[in-house]
Amino acid sequence: MFPYKKGWKNSEVIFDIEGKKERLGEIEALISKGSFWDTPEETTGILQERTTLTEVVQEWERCVARLEDAAVLLDLAIEESDESAFKEVGATLESVSKSADRMAFARMLNGKDDKSNAIVSINAGAGGTDAQDWVDILFRMYMRWTERKGFKTDIVDYQPGDEAGVKSITFIVSGPHAYGYLKGEIGIHRLVRLSPFDTNHKRHTSFASVAVYPEVTEEVVIEIDEKDLRVETFRASGAGGQHVNKTSSAVRLVHLPTDITVQCQQEPSQHRNKALALKVLKSRLYELEEQKKAQEKKADYDKKEEISWGSQIRSYTLHPYQMVKDHRIGLEVGNVNAVLDGDIDSFIEGVLLASD
Repeated sequence: MFPYKKGWKNSEVIFDIEGKKERLGEIEALISKGSFWDTPEETTGILQERTTLTEVVQEWERCVARLEDAAVLLDLAIEESDESAFKEVGATLESVSKSADRMAFARMLNGKDDKSNAIVSINAGAGGTDAQDWVDILFRMYMRWTERKGFKTDIVDYQPGDEAGVKSITFIVSGPHAYGYLKGEIGIHRLVRLSPFDTNHKRHTSFASVAVYPEVTEEVVIEIDEKDLRVETFRASGAGGQHVNKTSSAVRLVHLPTDITVQCQQEPSQHRNKALALKVLKSRLYELEEQKKAQEKKADYDKKEEISWGSQIRSYTLHPYQMVKDHRIGLEVGNVNAVLDGDIDSFIEGVLLASD
């Protein structure tokens, strides 16, 4: 009998692979109907579900095929006492084990909005120019992470710093379970380093806040009364090309009942900017309503916590030693450069596992 990893004999039950295959078949049958494309507002969620299911089924089938090949190789290795073949079988088992762990981890992303795209906002806190530079560094970190995942990103709003860096930036991350992965990044991120903006090169502490919202699809109806909305237009600034500065194409939306303000200036079209800003506003209102429905859930978005010392979820220390520490789970990583280059899966997975 082939030596499966402990617990794998029930793995089809664990992953419900047959149920996923059946659901995938239902989706393919639905898509094949000509009428499917007549309601584009309903297709997005179904197509995203197909992508997710296809990835899981294909990964499972790859694992099964590799295990079957390894079983054949193991028989030959035993028959011929081939040490190199034994090592190859061991390497295959280790690789498939990691794939199984990834699939098991993916099962944790089963929250109501986990499969959604994510809207991420990073804002500078205490620390002046250093804090604005810190926002730019964090933005680059998340961009590197999304590249590793094969996700797509679109900038909605970009506010450049006074001297360097970025005051605030909002972007959409599109990909399977983007919100499920990134929701654990919500909170204050602290940086300790020798400041490149201090002529005396002293050590500075900077703060930035990260907020993450699930992107609301057309399937979720969020009604916004026009009388509750103040629309402001202005000339765009910063990144985006010279054409964005010639007209008042940038749009700022203020939702009067909640005082939530959203703006977008990345597109040359005022109409497009308004549509993007409205999408972000609806996502924020949706999350606010979800918070009200589930008071036991930590109020991540509507709390008025100061972006400063003592409230951070993660610290990135570059001096006098190098260490990234997540204060919620106690995880410490010494390779700061790798983390800032997007290697943050250990933190994302750790937080998800701790909250399971």
